[in-house]
Amino acid sequence: MRKLWAEFKAVAIGGNVLDLALGFIIGTAFATLIQSFVSHIFLQLVAAVIGKRNFSDVTVPVERTPIEVGAFLNDLLQFVLLAVALFFVVKFMTWLGVERGRSLAVQICPYCLDRVPRGAFICRSCGQHLVEELPPLAEAARQLAEREARKWPSVPLRQRRKDSPDEADSERPGT
Repeated sequence: MRKLWAEFKAVAIGGNVLDLALGFIIGTAFATLIQSFVSHIFLQLVAAVIGKRNFSDVTVPVERTPIEVGAFLNDLLQFVLLAVALFFVVKFMTWLGVERGRSLAVQICPYCLDRVPRGAFICRSCGQHLVEELPPLAEAARQLAEREARKWPSVPLRQRRKDSPDEADSERPGT
């Protein structure tokens, strides 16, 4: 029973489940926001152009049965705008570098069968060495810097030129 409880805690409180729950909550709130925008602003403007009071009132009669084209177009437009908005949010987050800390390439630890980043020297779960011999710290840091440089090309920021320390001090207000 203790083993079952430990496994349950590992799954329920694990980082992936919390990430998933947080993503679900934010996604639901974002979908509600997009739905409100489409229903209350965008489609009301379209309805005003068509001459109807509400876009959901747009119907096409087929043999005395109204086909609710407006309601369907409302749902379709909400879906499309949500997909477009999520695409731009993901692109923006990628541009900001939100996922830079996560390695997508993984390997399986042969000792504990946990997933670890492909370049790992030691398993984060069981502590076993995943290489024959650990490199010196300086070499490991150099390899990490090379991997990061290949993954995320750095964009050089424009730096202010300082010719001498005296000029830098004289540029500050109040000095």
